[in-house]
Amino acid sequence: MLSLPDIDEARCLDFLSAMVRQPSHSETEGEARLVCSMVDALAEIGIEAEHQAFDDGKGGARHNAIGRWRGTGGGKSLLFNGHLDTNPVTTGWTVDPYRGLVTPEFIYGIGVSNMKAGDAAYFCAVRTLIEAGIRLKGDVILTFVVGELQGGIGTWNAIKAGVRADYFVNSEPTDLAALTMHGEGYQFTIELKGRTRHLSKREEAVDAIAAACDLIPRLNAMTFSGARSPTHESINRVNVGVIQGGLGPQMEGWRPPQVADVVVLKGAGRFAPGQTLAGATADIRAELDGLATRFPGLEYTLTPRQRGDAPAMPAFEVSPDSPIVKAVNRAYEAVRGAPQPTGAVGPARFYGTDAGHFYAELGMEGVVCGPGGRYNTMPDERVDVADYLDMIRIYMRVILEICEAA
Repeated sequence: MLSLPDIDEARCLDFLSAMVRQPSHSETEGEARLVCSMVDALAEIGIEAEHQAFDDGKGGARHNAIGRWRGTGGGKSLLFNGHLDTNPVTTGWTVDPYRGLVTPEFIYGIGVSNMKAGDAAYFCAVRTLIEAGIRLKGDVILTFVVGELQGGIGTWNAIKAGVRADYFVNSEPTDLAALTMHGEGYQFTIELKGRTRHLSKREEAVDAIAAACDLIPRLNAMTFSGARSPTHESINRVNVGVIQGGLGPQMEGWRPPQVADVVVLKGAGRFAPGQTLAGATADIRAELDGLATRFPGLEYTLTPRQRGDAPAMPAFEVSPDSPIVKAVNRAYEAVRGAPQPTGAVGPARFYGTDAGHFYAELGMEGVVCGPGGRYNTMPDERVDVADYLDMIRIYMRVILEICEAA
């Protein structure tokens, strides 16, 4: 392998800080402006760049930024994937979420962990190699997508448009670990219907709120049937995140002396490769059947949530012995001098990522490995400066190993 060119650390931090200063909340005009900026940046370093438009399913259009650094031929191709859209700013911030503040230890900003640091890391890796005069045999494809927060609709449409490679790296934040498996994401709604009575006759009621309080811990502790191994089962998780209850279909809340007869729960879950939505739904239904036995007269409906024309975020798995995983392992050890954490590492194994689409749609081998994670999706979101810079160095080594210097 060629010797690794030095990176310009200040310039790499400036690039990421500039990305943070461009608000790109999902499905906003800011998202589109950042896509345009990335297309311009790709063109400036001399590689093919395009706006890739797709239908957002709501009568409008959204765009991905796609770059291709073409090789001379004869090498394997490598695709990097990350999303530009971010969550909105929450309460609790003590720094300006759009300043892109850099300190000796951290770089701060909304979306910097999820996942602009990963985006910037593979851009800076390619830019450094190009400016060092290195040519490759294989192509490097850089995808900066949107709509990951809507189930990965941007990556899903990029795949439908023909974007693919021999291997991929998804740069979601794993604190530089090599994630080789994560679950499929899904959502569901449960409606419980009881029977109301005044509190004076509570013994005659079927209390929907009491039933929900019985059910929620059982759901949150669930694992699903059909797991291929204990590792696969370790990816199973359910979380009930919304509860609404009260009287009647409108769940009126002004009459607390009456026993509530309606509760709606909304939850999300993860199940592993080899398990299915139908199986997970059947397992939840079995819990609900048990609930109805414990609360005679209770009725329920269970509705798995669909995402329109786009698929749900699929599960992902790759063998730890895959060439792309081994390349990332070797690069990590060369940069950090220690073995890389690899496998169904937590908490990243509970992610839903666009890696699932490459796995499910194309059968591509890849790995999820990116900077950030410890301070992801929280007030004062930030990434360790050392992790970001080391990620650039690791990506450079992976590119040189997979695509080969010409």
